[in-house]
Amino acid sequence: METVANEVIYKAFGFSVRSKISFPELLIVENNSDSIDIEIELKDLSNLWLELSDSKSTLVMNEMLVMFKVADTAIFLIEKGKRITVSPINQYKEDIIRLYLLGSCMGAVLMQRGILPLHGSAVAINGKAYAIIGDSGAGKSTLASAFLHKGYQLLTDDVIGIYFTKENEPMVIPSYPQQKLWQNSLDEFGINNRELRPIYQRETKFAIPIKNQFSSIPLPLSGLFELVITEKEDVELKQIEGLYRLQTLLIHTYRNLLIKNLGLTNWHFTNSTKIVNQINMYQLQRPKKKFTANELVLQILSCIKKENER
Repeated sequence: METVANEVIYKAFGFSVRSKISFPELLIVENNSDSIDIEIELKDLSNLWLELSDSKSTLVMNEMLVMFKVADTAIFLIEKGKRITVSPINQYKEDIIRLYLLGSCMGAVLMQRGILPLHGSAVAINGKAYAIIGDSGAGKSTLASAFLHKGYQLLTDDVIGIYFTKENEPMVIPSYPQQKLWQNSLDEFGINNRELRPIYQRETKFAIPIKNQFSSIPLPLSGLFELVITEKEDVELKQIEGLYRLQTLLIHTYRNLLIKNLGLTNWHFTNSTKIVNQINMYQLQRPKKKFTANELVLQILSCIKKENER
């Protein structure tokens, strides 16, 4: 590991990230100060927060910045998609600060850079990317892990960054080689948690390193599956059609409350339209009361096969 003034350069979402905060989740790259995309630094933001916010605020946004405060943890400032500043509050809680940096902060960075972030996981299948989106707790990461157990590769977990080529083809950016899974999913897959790192304040959710099954190059987005929990007994797959496709993308855009406040409403609509005009979207309903990840994999693979045969 090469460090410069306690800084390390990492790779995440296709960007080189220079940080004074350690990220064991990320890939370390060679030190090249001429090609830094994102800077992460520690600095006191208390005066700026008082200047920009009111007593009830936890979030400040405009077209230049996103700033939010997590009680008893830190103030975070994201500027122009290039700089993230962290101002710890009271005790320095690196684990939880790192969660916000790789989650909410990175989601804001992607939007500021014109990259559409969806809430979900993406897997690589036959040289193409397939997105699994849904609400928190829907089982997106578990389904992606089931694909890995079948020999497929992971592109990203939690945040799916999508950009467009000159020909307007949607591409999924690899994030970093890690998944987050709950204990019950580990049990179903026969994974021992002894050497795994628990997620901060979630003793039954663990960070899973993905070493040899991480796809490190961008791939074209070729399909999207919305995962929904139902009270039904069986798995059900149906195509999403019409305006519901745009609504689905809006609902599952990562931190979608940023869209309007960053002045990105037209941008989001335009890019969502590009996506729905090029790929098919499906809703995949799974029973709440039983583990169906392996069955869901078969449903998706069968769906992809049928599409390719048309």
